[in-house]
Amino acid sequence: MYSNMKIELSLFESLLDSCIANGASDIHLTCMEHPVFRIDGDLVSNTQLSIMTPELLEQILQEILSDERRARLEEQRALDMGYSSKAGKRFRLNIYFERGQIALALRFLDDIFYSLEDLRLPKQISKFTELKDGLVLVTGATGSGKSTTIASLISEINQRRACHILTIEDPIEFLYINESAMVHQREVGSDVQSFSQAIRSSLREDADVILLGEMRDADTIRSALMAAETGHLVFSTLHSNDAVGVIDRLVGAFPGEEQDGIRQQLSMVLRGVVTQQLVKLDAEVGRLPINEVLIVDAAVANLIRLHKPEQIRSSMETGRDQGNQSLEVALVERVKQRLITKEQALQLTHRKAALEQLFQLMLSDNSRHQVQV
Repeated sequence: MYSNMKIELSLFESLLDSCIANGASDIHLTCMEHPVFRIDGDLVSNTQLSIMTPELLEQILQEILSDERRARLEEQRALDMGYSSKAGKRFRLNIYFERGQIALALRFLDDIFYSLEDLRLPKQISKFTELKDGLVLVTGATGSGKSTTIASLISEINQRRACHILTIEDPIEFLYINESAMVHQREVGSDVQSFSQAIRSSLREDADVILLGEMRDADTIRSALMAAETGHLVFSTLHSNDAVGVIDRLVGAFPGEEQDGIRQQLSMVLRGVVTQQLVKLDAEVGRLPINEVLIVDAAVANLIRLHKPEQIRSSMETGRDQGNQSLEVALVERVKQRLITKEQALQLTHRKAALEQLFQLMLSDNSRHQVQV
């Protein structure tokens, strides 16, 4: 039994090493299938690696799960956790059942903290790291790089500010080392029972900056708003590709009778929203972030309070001097930089007419005129 486990550990570690060597962001292990890697957004089956039999998958679980986590997996039929390989590389694992068999999805978490410039992110979002309080959201679909973007913001604070940073995650993804700041990291399920409980505890833990892994439910959202309202700077993520739509998404998590109060509270604490998509580079290997940026000033806060999403969008599209950036403007800029094609840009927006109008303006004016929708 021991020798079999030893062999399987070597196989599992080799899978992790292959992920890094091939530049993959994810690995999928499915019963009776070859491992599948996601490389530059595409899924690629690696037929040179062993088919994942039930026995191999079971042995992997024996290597990576404690008795407590195994019991939780059996009870809940899914489990999130972090894992550090022998090579010191960090992965996020989701273990779940499909058709009665075990399956694993592994996400590689690069242990390098990249700057906003390295990631080709909009320069203006660096201003969020200078805030003393409020709520900042980084949103996008699964696999859009939200965690990497928010880690770069937290890393910038860690480097520059003598403050107390508290992260609340499920699981812990990026591991921070104290620099100018002091960083404590709490994992839901092992260090604390829930996101909302951890946020409430943070109010007694002298935290200045709170990273909340995800806004999952009304209780968590309510606790995050309270933390932002009481003088903390809160960063969090949400699954949404629309900076303006995020507001209604948060408010809609609450019963109708609570929504006006939540909208009022959100108008007071929301400082900004950054949405993100990843798109393949046209002439280079890799992917590029496309970002929409909403800066919440007094005018936008009032529109949030009055529930006028269309006017919020208009304010975002015309307020580039304040750092706002619509998706369509971001796409035009990437095309002008020759990083993506016009065809790629058109596939990434639901507002094709607005984007075409911007392209026409770009063609008719080759100067550095500031284009607005």
